[in-house]
Parts: sequence; structure tokens; C-alpha cells
Amino acid sequence: MWSFGWKGPSGFSASSTADQVTQGIDGTGLTAIITGASSGLGLETTRILALRGVHVVMAVRNVSTGMDVKETMLKEIPAAKIDVMELDLSSMASVRKFAADFNSSGLPLNILINNAGVMATPFMLSQDNIELQFATNHLGHFLLTNLLLETMKKTVRECNREGRIVILSSEAHRFPYQGGICFDKINDESGYSSYFAYGQSKLANILHANELARRLKEEGVDITVNSLHPGSIITNILRHHGYVNAVANMVGKYFLKNVQQGAATQCYVALHPQVKGISGEYFMDSNTASPTNLAKDSELAKKLWEFSLSLTNPK
Repeated sequence: MWSFGWKGPSGFSASSTADQVTQGIDGTGLTAIITGASSGLGLETTRILALRGVHVVMAVRNVSTGMDVKETMLKEIPAAKIDVMELDLSSMASVRKFAADFNSSGLPLNILINNAGVMATPFMLSQDNIELQFATNHLGHFLLTNLLLETMKKTVRECNREGRIVILSSEAHRFPYQGGICFDKINDESGYSSYFAYGQSKLANILHANELARRLKEEGVDITVNSLHPGSIITNILRHHGYVNAVANMVGKYFLKNVQQGAATQCYVALHPQVKGISGEYFMDSNTASPTNLAKDSELAKKLWEFSLSLTNPK
């Protein structure tokens, strides 16, 4: 119903833009890392957070492109505080280097937005020999979050202000492989479906958010963790499917969100006072929503956590 502008309890709808859901919010003094910040939703999220006074660290695969984006943004927002750092989520070595460099920079970390992703790729293995969508969309972010967590906790203690971790998922989490996560067949090329593999990785994003939220609540740490569906949006994420991408771009403007609307929910969850204290929830159209029963399965979440640890721990 987003095209009709139906508003949920938050006062926002699917047609609300990132600018609208953060109107009047002052993010001065906050530092955020945004993965995949040089294009699509990540770029718009960077722009909006910088506009609200947040110091944004763009975590990008291509530093040159990131620097071009930064220069363009500084022309629009001269007072913006933006840094660009290299991060390839499909490489654990790259994730470890990024985290080590950031942690040693002395910068605080109030907000982590796990935005980057790949969608429906042909079967490929990451640099660490793990199926690419699971490796990039889930494992890279899982490792990154774990490695940055102590810096976030330190920031929370020192500034006495809630930290927020925002993990992008998708309604595609409703369409994983049977059973949800193929623990024993993550790298099975013979049974590979690009769309089911994408659904699996997006289900993993919600399970990760829920289990991390549970653990932080148990610790009594003032950091919230939430997942979200940004909406159906025209970006370059379907670049591996030329025909589908072409059709989406032709008709999408009539049925899909634009990038300004697509980035709204992650900006809302990252900055809005309404979300204070809310953790372990799934958001859509800047309102809480209900994911599948699999996504709410706490035992599956714990199993995925241990599985992810086993894959990301140095051998």
C-alpha cells in the first residue's frame, strides 16, 4: 500500500523519504560506519546522515569511487564530516584490516549500518571459498560487527548515549532454501539457486540481528540491534540479471520506491528518537513489521551464530 501513502504508527509510510523521516534530528557528535556507501541506498544514507551532522565513515570496495562521492557531497554539504575507508565484505582479510584500522583510529562508533549486499549472483565462491551471497551479505557483516563491538561499547560508556546497529535484510528472507539455512550445503553448487541463496542470506541477516540483540540485552549493554526491509527499489543490485534489470528500470518507476524512499527505513532506525530502546525488531516502511517464523526462531539464530563463528574464526 506504499503508493497510497498509508501511514503506520510511526507517522511515516512507504512513500516517506529519508529526508522526511530524519527532519529536525541533530546527529552532531555521532559517528557512523555505513557499508556499501558509494552507491544506491548507502549513498543516500550517507548524504542524509551527513546532512544531519553525523560524522560518516564510508566503507567501500572502491576507494576512488568513494572519494569521488565524498567530493560531490562536500559541494552540496560543505560542513559534512566524511571519511572513506576500503572494505571488501567478501574477504575476511579485508574485513579484519578495516576493523583494525578503524579501531586504532581513535574514532568513536555510535552507529553501524550494515547496508552493502549482492543479489542473485551466479554461483561464485568468495576469497575464503564460501558461497558469495552468504559470505558478503551475512558473514562479512557478522565478522565486521563482532570486530567493532568493543569500540561501540566503549563509545556508549564514554558518551552515555545509546549505540545502534542497523542490519539490512529483505522481504526475500521469506524465500530461502527449505529449512532456512543450509548449514551442511552452503557451498553446494549442484543445488544452487541464486534467488534461494539470496533469501538464505537475508534470513541470516535477521537471525544475526535478533541473536546479537539478545546477547547485548543479557550483558546490559546500551546498544540496540534491528533488521529491516528497505522496500522494492531500483538500484544496480540486479546487475547480474540483465533482462530482469532492464524490465525493472522500465516499469519500476511506476511501482517501486526510489532511492530516497528506499533509504528512509535505515535512516529512521539509525537516528529517530522513536526507536530508542527498541531492539531485536524487524522494520519496514519506517514501522515495525513481522518477519517469518523461521526469522523469529531463536534456536536457529543460536545455531547460525555458532556456525558463523566457526567460519570467521582464524583457523
